Amino acid sequence: MRILKVIARLLDYPSPELFNAAPDLIQVVNEDSYITIDTKNRLVNFINQLTSRDIFDAQETYDLLFDRGRSLSLLLFEHVHGESRDRGQAMVNLLDVYRGKGFEVESSQLPDYIPLYLEFLSEQKNDFAQQWLGDICHLLAMLSERLIKRKNGYAILFNSLVQSCQDYPLTGLK
Repeated sequence: MRILKVIARLLDYPSPELFNAAPDLIQVVNEDSYITIDTKNRLVNFINQLTSRDIFDAQETYDLLFDRGRSLSLLLFEHVHGESRDRGQAMVNLLDVYRGKGFEVESSQLPDYIPLYLEFLSEQKNDFAQQWLGDICHLLAMLSERLIKRKNGYAILFNSLVQSCQDYPLTGLK
């Protein structure tokens, strides 16, 4: 599911590499079969708007949105476990799954960082990816609603993920 890799990139901290890759990202979006034409158009619009901004402004917006407070945290287990001890064990378990599937984390990010999780899923077989995406669909929908209330364009990324994961049972992420 290449669309997951695109959304992972778009949900990560804005970088010059992201801005330079905009045409490639748009191509993947347009070729995707998991999302509707309307969603494709909205994603392309988001990519164009994001990458036409001054990079420092885009980075500041990102910081203010995702790096301040828990309500829009991009760490999955913060929404599931909060600050409980279960969170640490859940991260160890997720890291074990990554390694078991041959995915080496080459990032300073925690294993439950949504862009990293999506990157992992993008390299898996579709059935596995869709099941594991389904496991977090309720969290993605919650984040989408919060962004919609703020009238923030990042909501389309979460809407696209929700659209990709609808109707899949909860099985993997615990």
